[in-house]
Amino acid sequence: MKKLEVKNINKSFDGKPVLQDVSIELNEGELVCLLGVSGSGKSTLFNIISGILQADSGTVLLDGEDVTNKSGHISYMLQKDMLLPYRTIEDNVALPLLLKGEKKKVARAAVSALFDRFGLDGTQKKYPSQLSGGMRQRAALLRTYIFSRSVALLDEPFSALDALTKASMHKWYLDLMQNIRLSTVFITHDVDEAILLSDRIYLLSGSPARITQEIVINETKPRRDDFPLTQEFLEYKRKILSLL
Repeated sequence: MKKLEVKNINKSFDGKPVLQDVSIELNEGELVCLLGVSGSGKSTLFNIISGILQADSGTVLLDGEDVTNKSGHISYMLQKDMLLPYRTIEDNVALPLLLKGEKKKVARAAVSALFDRFGLDGTQKKYPSQLSGGMRQRAALLRTYIFSRSVALLDEPFSALDALTKASMHKWYLDLMQNIRLSTVFITHDVDEAILLSDRIYLLSGSPARITQEIVINETKPRRDDFPLTQEFLEYKRKILSLL
C-alpha cells in the first residue's frame, strides 16, 4: 500500500531551477533513503513534502489524499533535535498537541503511554540538558511521531551521534518502525547508513537535481551483524559511489 506519493516536483529559486521532475514513492512500513551530495536539493524536497515550502508544480499525496502545499499532515524532523531547553521532555514531546490547542493535562496524558515504547520512561520530568544525545534523539523522534503517526521525514537524525550510539539507534529505530507501523523517508550523506537502513534508495543529483537511480536493497531486516563486511554490502556501495 502506498503511503506517500511525490509526483513530478519542480522548484526554482530566483529563476534558477533547483528540483526538476522529482518523483518518489513510500510504501507502508518502508524506510526509503534520499541520498545525494550536499546541496543537491534533498532538504528542499523535504520542505515541499511537508508543506513548509510551496512547489512550482507537482503533487504530494498522503494515503491518496492531495496534501500539496499543505502543512500539518506530514512530520519533518531536522538534523538537530530542536528540543526546547526550558521545557521538560514530557512537554517537549507534547508540543504538537499543545500547538493544536489541546490543554496541557490532556496533551501530557496522550503522550504518556508512548514513553515506554520509545525507551524514554523515567525521563518525563527531566530537561533536555539532562539526557544523552541518543536519548534526546529518541525524544525528538517521539515528538515527530506525535505530530503525524504514519509517515516521518527524517533529515540526518543520527549524524551527530558517535559510532556506537548511532549503531544502537539504527537497530532501535528499525524495531520501533515495525512495532508502531511507521513509514519513513530518510536523508543522509552516509552511504553505509543508507545501505544498512533502507529498503530502497533514491539517488538525487545534477543541477537542477533529479532522481537519477532507484536502488533496491534485497536484504532481510534487521540486517545481520556482519552485513557491512560482506561482498553484497561492498557491491551496493561500489554501485552507489559510481553513480553519485
